[in-house]
Amino acid sequence: MNATVRIDAMPRFASALKAIESLKPSEPLYLVQPEKFAAAAKTFLTDFPGDVLYALKANPHPVAIEQLWKSGIRHFDTASLGEIEIVKSLYPDAICHFMAPVRLPGQAKAAFEQHGVTDYVVDSEAELAKLLAETGNPKKLRIFVRLVASLGGALLEMSSKYGCRPEEAAKLLHKVKASGAAPCLTFHVGSQCLSPFSYAQAIEIAQRTITMAGVEIAALDIGGGFPTSYAGQEAPPYHWYFDMIKEALSNMERPSLPVMCEPGRALVAQGISLVTQVVMRRGDRLYINDGIYGSFDEQRFAGFDEDYPATGITLDAKGKAKTLTGEKRPFRVYGPTCDSADVLPRPALLPDSIANGDFVLFDAMGAYTVSSRSSFNGYYPDAWAMIGD
Repeated sequence: MNATVRIDAMPRFASALKAIESLKPSEPLYLVQPEKFAAAAKTFLTDFPGDVLYALKANPHPVAIEQLWKSGIRHFDTASLGEIEIVKSLYPDAICHFMAPVRLPGQAKAAFEQHGVTDYVVDSEAELAKLLAETGNPKKLRIFVRLVASLGGALLEMSSKYGCRPEEAAKLLHKVKASGAAPCLTFHVGSQCLSPFSYAQAIEIAQRTITMAGVEIAALDIGGGFPTSYAGQEAPPYHWYFDMIKEALSNMERPSLPVMCEPGRALVAQGISLVTQVVMRRGDRLYINDGIYGSFDEQRFAGFDEDYPATGITLDAKGKAKTLTGEKRPFRVYGPTCDSADVLPRPALLPDSIANGDFVLFDAMGAYTVSSRSSFNGYYPDAWAMIGD
């Protein structure tokens, strides 16, 4: 976050139009909407049958963490010592869970000794041995063995890099138990998972693994992957996921087993919008001040098929911001860097009247935007404002 901008001093406006009208931003501007953060957190805290861990990788910015903390989130899925330090520097009482299956040497030791982290993930005997050696006190640990959950239904799979098959997981559970730590299981069905049934399938795989191992586990972490609705891609309602998960858990041999989940995108995506400015229009091309190396990095990977239904905004002769209307057409959108790969993979649908100096508003930009932006070519979006109540 820009060191000159304090969260409590962030400018506030009634709407995106008012923010643009007042700030006339020449750099990309993130617009935070606290009520959307609060609504997302409430959904999970109220309806999910267990602890809700915010997956920090989706957005580690202090603004996002603050909004979720204010909304009642107290547990955090952290994947590195750096992420743990970000959370703990803001909220020392936060409960961090080190849920990366492979950690850099010394990071588990520092997390355990300096920050009191007691939950860890492994998917190999080598990583288990390293974890036990670094922490030195297995009776204080819960160790989650990660299962492969390549079940389809997700835009981005999460099982080709991490996870083990049930047979191997059963052996690891035995080794965890023998060490004196509390054995647990976890999986990840994939990012932006549009199939609630995938969670039920993964829970059934977890139960088969438990039966095969003959080990009573202490907790089950069902991971993340909960989707959000993007334009042209409507996600199923969350109660479908929660109902499916509850039913699958009730069919386990221990229906009262403590469970956790790790939503990232679902908690932050809708809470931030992005204002960009048209630097130049050339026919059906728009050159804007943000791009693939900034807030749009994830767009290179996600399997979205529809055009971006972005909103065009202009300032009239009196400086008043208004939404552009009229017939829309698809524009190819280029970012500000000198790299020809800096182009959005799909067109943006905008009014044909859009011109140099106008603004383009993109909604649902809270996930995997701030976290993956770079300073390539000297561009780094980091201007902020709040809108709404």
